[in-house]
Amino acid sequence: MIARLDAALLRLSIYRVVSIVLTALAVVAVVLTATGTLGDGVFGPDAMLVSAVVLVGGTVAVSTVLARLFGTRAQWESGVITGLLLWFLYWPTTDAAELGWLAGAAVLAAASKFLLARHGRHVFNPAAAGVVLLALIAWALGQPASAPYTTWWVASEPLVGWVLVGALVVLWRLRRWAHSVVFVVLGGALTVLTQLDAGLSGGEALRFALISTPLVFFAGFMLTEPLTLAPRRRQQVLAAVVAAVVFTLPLTVAATGYVLHLTPVGGPYEIALLAANLVAFLSGQRGSRLTLVQRRELGDDTVELAFRPARGLRFTPGQYLELDLAPSGALTDSRGLRRMLSISSPPGELVTVAVRVPARPSRFKQVLQALEPGAVVRACAVGGDFVLPHSTDPVALVAGGIGVTPYLSQLRTPGALEDRDVVLVYGTRVGAVAELPYGAELIDLGVPVVVVSPQRPTDLPAHWRHVASELLDAAALHAAVPDLDARRVHLSGPPAMVDALRARLSRARTDHFAGY
Repeated sequence: MIARLDAALLRLSIYRVVSIVLTALAVVAVVLTATGTLGDGVFGPDAMLVSAVVLVGGTVAVSTVLARLFGTRAQWESGVITGLLLWFLYWPTTDAAELGWLAGAAVLAAASKFLLARHGRHVFNPAAAGVVLLALIAWALGQPASAPYTTWWVASEPLVGWVLVGALVVLWRLRRWAHSVVFVVLGGALTVLTQLDAGLSGGEALRFALISTPLVFFAGFMLTEPLTLAPRRRQQVLAAVVAAVVFTLPLTVAATGYVLHLTPVGGPYEIALLAANLVAFLSGQRGSRLTLVQRRELGDDTVELAFRPARGLRFTPGQYLELDLAPSGALTDSRGLRRMLSISSPPGELVTVAVRVPARPSRFKQVLQALEPGAVVRACAVGGDFVLPHSTDPVALVAGGIGVTPYLSQLRTPGALEDRDVVLVYGTRVGAVAELPYGAELIDLGVPVVVVSPQRPTDLPAHWRHVASELLDAAALHAAVPDLDARRVHLSGPPAMVDALRARLSRARTDHFAGY
């Protein structure tokens, strides 16, 4: 059951998953309100629906218009997500003046995607940016009575279970848990401590943290926005720590007897998100324009493309490149033209990536394959933790198919494998080494290689080994590397293979991408 759910989620972009989950939560909220379980009579389904039309419709419409003005293509799902996030933050209303302010929040949030952006990535979460900008405008205008303030009404007891399930689905698809877990644990602990100091019991304090604050919603839907995540795991954790501290700051200060006023810049939750976004933005390089200079076929339906960056692109061998093909002017599909691709080149003048192009490729791969030398695309960011450890412990590099790509960046880097005991395990179904992507180059590099395939390759080099197996599973891997338990293991390849092996290898480091 879990495997089927995982496979279904992997077929969807992260934006599609988030938009579906948020829409489902919205439907649940409307139903609960209609049955009198949610809202306490303060707002009804009519106010919820009208507010949703204004916020979602506003963000989608403005994003579409601005995308045309900026010469790019609007992602309507991104607009839906931003609109729904705003909907869960502001009190639903049918008042015309208040709806006007909500429309302003939608406009500002959509505009921030284009005006507060660098190299195709957001500086701040658009929903939080829209909230704070609207609060500043309201303050400048003397705080009109109709100006809304965020209530984060999503943090309501009837919705807690639904929000938790939705957040887990998003985190499962994103495959990045550490920063969200750190935020929930630290933010929850700080909240509980302040409530204990205020006289609540342990159970009451924990209940307050989980039900009366949007802790889970924030961790699952706000802190995980792909275009504002830091490039490395440790930087994501640092951003989560900053968010947790700011998130609970008013409670912490109040516990000392003082009152902290965060107006006119908004409430503590949106400020916490902007603080985390700022840490993430300052943590890493934000990309460059790339000019295609060469394309070569690697066999097994695989192609490698070499780009020249407009400015130096710093990366550590094993990291990925976030590639955006929108500047090429090609038509897109529902998944967009942005993907994360492992870098196959060593740090230097050119940057190369490799992709396998199946018989029925995605629109992204169609466009990528059709690029001609001189075409200009964009690297939005460089990131990932799939790098070699600082220690010189023995290493097993395990690749399934095109998963060999990040290892080429490491193997090609002078001195990267110096004084290291390294073995490469290459799972494939091709019948000859000459047909393997990078097969000839791996021979020249001289790294020990164990090929795992159903049939022994006809041209297997003398210093390579072969393990006969239909699948690159745990049994085949242990046969390929008898001292596997003494090595640091890196796994890269099809998600099913990586997940199956990781479940059997607790210390393995994996190469998983969130996708779009």
